[in-house]
Amino acid sequence: MANRERPLSPFMLGQTYRFQLTSLLSILFRIAGIGITVGAFVFAWWLLAVAQGGDAYERAAACLASPVGMVALFLFSLGMVYHLLAGIRHLLWDAGWGFELPEVYRSGYAVVGLTLVLTSAIWFVALRGGA
Repeated sequence: MANRERPLSPFMLGQTYRFQLTSLLSILFRIAGIGITVGAFVFAWWLLAVAQGGDAYERAAACLASPVGMVALFLFSLGMVYHLLAGIRHLLWDAGWGFELPEVYRSGYAVVGLTLVLTSAIWFVALRGGA
């Protein structure tokens, strides 16, 4: 009978479970994966436009250079960097490293910080024309 009172789903954040950094990073990891998938289709569209050349490429380039396109590219690069770093963190967990609670939080903050630093560096180089 005691089992009936226990929550059945971990998706009860706020109601049953306290929201934590680990919850946020887990959700962001999944959102980043979805964003990368959508971005891959946009990248394929851009490659097809490059292959067609002429007007098709001009339309694609104008779309990606627009303010909305630049925001989308920024979010795509942010998602790629975050997903990469969080994936490395998960690989370290699979190897048995970093399960102590302070290490979990330290690595989580490191992933967020490095994501911001690396994404900023990528955009700094790209906007300077150094890419």
